[in-house]
Amino acid sequence: MTRITFLGTGTSNGIPVIGCPCNVCHSSDPRDNRGRTSAVVYTSGKTFLIDAATELRIQALREGLDHVDSILFTHAHADHTGGFDDLRRFNEMQQRHLHLYTGAETAAMLRERFAYAFTDAFPFYGGKPDLILNVVDGPFTADGVDITPIPVWHGSMPVLGYRFGDLAYVTDAKRIPDESMALLQGVDVLVLNALRDRPHPTHLSIQEALEVIGQVRPRAAYLIHLSHEISHVAASALVPDGVEIAWDGLTVEMQATTA
Repeated sequence: MTRITFLGTGTSNGIPVIGCPCNVCHSSDPRDNRGRTSAVVYTSGKTFLIDAATELRIQALREGLDHVDSILFTHAHADHTGGFDDLRRFNEMQQRHLHLYTGAETAAMLRERFAYAFTDAFPFYGGKPDLILNVVDGPFTADGVDITPIPVWHGSMPVLGYRFGDLAYVTDAKRIPDESMALLQGVDVLVLNALRDRPHPTHLSIQEALEVIGQVRPRAAYLIHLSHEISHVAASALVPDGVEIAWDGLTVEMQATTA
């Protein structure tokens, strides 16, 4: 069995946004309270953390996340890396280094920004993240699980989505190249970013995301990385059957198959 838990489903400001008077930021619907986007995938008895969102500590406490086998980064923007230092707690609990997987450009940014995490400094775990950086440029195996990176473009920035068998997770995409669309064919569940109703230069809009979903034709799709421009209820009214607006804490289960 494969399942995904959405740790956070909001955009870079988080929702509510500081000092914002809008209805969504003051909504009583808990699904409108969106932390920065991150997720956990459980498959083949292993736990994969996708990104370390700014609220990682809060998200992990809320979901009871106390073990991570490996970490996958989509890209190095602050909302996806702001909880980076909290990775050290998983080192401490598990008493070992953790493997981190990402693309070359993101790896270079992480190594520059968090150099201390990739150098052994203490004779114990927990004082800092202790990570082994793995650069991926094609399908790879982590903890015995086959994973396929899905390259997409976030404006001019390369971002990696990830496919675990019948589950694909893609965030911060504006353009999905034809070769990456081919990698998404046959997925049962597709997770895809959809910032808002109107177009944006570096993110898919809801309508653009629906066009991608229409081409991939998964059994089910979940939209993430929404801004405060649209409420959960309003966004849900814009999508057809088989597409849902994800929310923080939502868990989706599916049968695990080989990619």
